[in-house]
Amino acid sequence: MENITVHNGEIDLRVQVDGEGPTLLLLHGWPDTGVLWSDMVPDLLAGGYRVAVADLRGCGLSSKPTETSSYRMHHLVSDVHCIIKSLGVERVTLIGHDWGAALAWAAAAYLPDQVENLIALSVGHPTAFYGAGIAQQKKSWYMMVFSQDGLGEAFLRKNDYDVIRHWTGHPRAANIIEELERDGQMSAHLRWYRANVAMDAFVVDPPVLAPISAPVLGIWSSGDVALTEQQMIRSEDYCDNDFTYVRLDGFGHWTPLEAPHEVSREILNFLRPREDAN
Repeated sequence: MENITVHNGEIDLRVQVDGEGPTLLLLHGWPDTGVLWSDMVPDLLAGGYRVAVADLRGCGLSSKPTETSSYRMHHLVSDVHCIIKSLGVERVTLIGHDWGAALAWAAAAYLPDQVENLIALSVGHPTAFYGAGIAQQKKSWYMMVFSQDGLGEAFLRKNDYDVIRHWTGHPRAANIIEELERDGQMSAHLRWYRANVAMDAFVVDPPVLAPISAPVLGIWSSGDVALTEQQMIRSEDYCDNDFTYVRLDGFGHWTPLEAPHEVSREILNFLRPREDAN
């Protein structure tokens, strides 16, 4: 395993790289770091892939800018571009969960020449997400809280992190709480929401992205407290090449931790025919 530091201007991004073969770039979401993928990496390596796991901007061992504007989506996409260049390859398969999935969708739209395949866990295409109706809006109530300076932090810390310990069902809750209280990560993580989720996000028309040209695998789990199935299924409408949908029953939002081997199996089943065709 090799630890590399990728530079994007003043931002340093920590990336762990291991294995040989076609490159998979794994993007975590809130409130995680690259540790999210630890149980899946051995499966993907055994499948014959080179696996790159990033700590994204504001998280883990990567830089944590204090300006909210530094977390706007075009900066995050630029981070992905720099990571891919640093990996010494022209194209990668992007695998993202939660905010990492939202970033993967945006990167696939704006960096089509660098994204060979897109695998989105939990979070569907941004237009499908924001256009998924009242059912999704009800599940997304917390985003409005997180988007407010100070309020999001107080809400998370209330009653000894009751939200993370119980509502989210995060399998690593105790570790996550410890990490969020280290090096300003609590506010850094929440800046992803503050930079990219406007207060009128569910009132105005959904965002419009370039059509996704890469083949896409969307995976959603039936116990997800934050995302509806509809927002993932409707993602097909915004994919020009190929969209494959997989539903995992009996698991919550944190599928890379709750069902790592099931998720890895679906990823390998999706990728292998495409690798063989090449």
